[in-house]
Amino acid sequence: MNDPLTVGMLGYRFMGKAHSNALARLPMFFPDAPDVVRHTLIGRDQDALADAADRFGFEHTATDWRDVVDEVDAFYNLGPNHLHVEPSVAALEAGTHVLCEKPLAPTLDGARELRDAADASEAVAGCAFNYRFVPAIRYAKGLVEAGELGEIRQVRARYLQDWLSDPDAPWAWRMDADLAGSGALGDIGAHSLDLARFLVGDRVGDVDRLSGHLRTFTEERPAPDSGEMKPVTVDDAYSAQVAFENGATGTFEGSRVAQGHKNDHSIAVHGTEGSIRFSLERLNELEVLTGDARGYETVLVTEESDPYVDAWWPPGHVLGWEHTFVHENYEFLSAVREGEAFSPSFDEAFEVQKLLSAVQRSDESGEWVAP
Repeated sequence: MNDPLTVGMLGYRFMGKAHSNALARLPMFFPDAPDVVRHTLIGRDQDALADAADRFGFEHTATDWRDVVDEVDAFYNLGPNHLHVEPSVAALEAGTHVLCEKPLAPTLDGARELRDAADASEAVAGCAFNYRFVPAIRYAKGLVEAGELGEIRQVRARYLQDWLSDPDAPWAWRMDADLAGSGALGDIGAHSLDLARFLVGDRVGDVDRLSGHLRTFTEERPAPDSGEMKPVTVDDAYSAQVAFENGATGTFEGSRVAQGHKNDHSIAVHGTEGSIRFSLERLNELEVLTGDARGYETVLVTEESDPYVDAWWPPGHVLGWEHTFVHENYEFLSAVREGEAFSPSFDEAFEVQKLLSAVQRSDESGEWVAP
């Protein structure tokens, strides 16, 4: 029997809770998953850290990631974007496996450093694009790979949220370009670009050129502790037009100020023989048009034969957002145990970062650019 894998986790808020929940669920639903010890939780506030460690099931706490990266088997970097590079590079240099949240880094240079560190290390390195692990998305990828849609002509993706619609919503690190890199573009646009590459990349090739536009609607926001107004130096919304190598076109948009949209991530793929449509707000469903059908058929992707679903509930007993993290952690930790590559890798995440950077360059120049 293999020894349990020890996990050290940087960050205990939103993503820390999501990944900790996934680790707790693994042995219940995936009996072939590696045994995992939630070893050390890392953060700055000792009191809040101790409380989170108790709730999340971690045995130890630390206030400095340097004390942890070479003491565990796998390092989960779930901190703010500006903390992705240095700790993850240190972990990889120590031979520790790394799962890093998206986007890979705030800048293209940082992402390149991470890619190079992963290439030079024998450790497994993965980027946490969790929407790849939605059963309906896996089902959609199967249709594309089987040629059910024919030649791919168009990809359309949007990711809309409204949590910053109120101009008095408080400032946070996600509004600072030095800490985050970009706003809606990197925060949620990275998901759309990665999902498009995952679904149709083998069919359309790389991005040949693109044009992008960024817009900040609220230039400053109140600091949560003092109420002092602080500048917003990232975008509230972005849009991009993409030309793929095979001649297909893509349109992408994202917003954190779209009233009435809580977490509306949707993607559509149109080919010469059919189309598919997916929305995260109905994540157990995939709309499919193929063959001689005159309209879309809504497929409920909950059968035991569907990807991952045999581990869960009877057909029709739907899954949710949190389960994408369970699937992601299962795949990552299984790759670690077997010494195999994990996808999405740092190489793949770097390709997404190139697109994010190109959108920013296009916005600055007002011209189409090559990634």
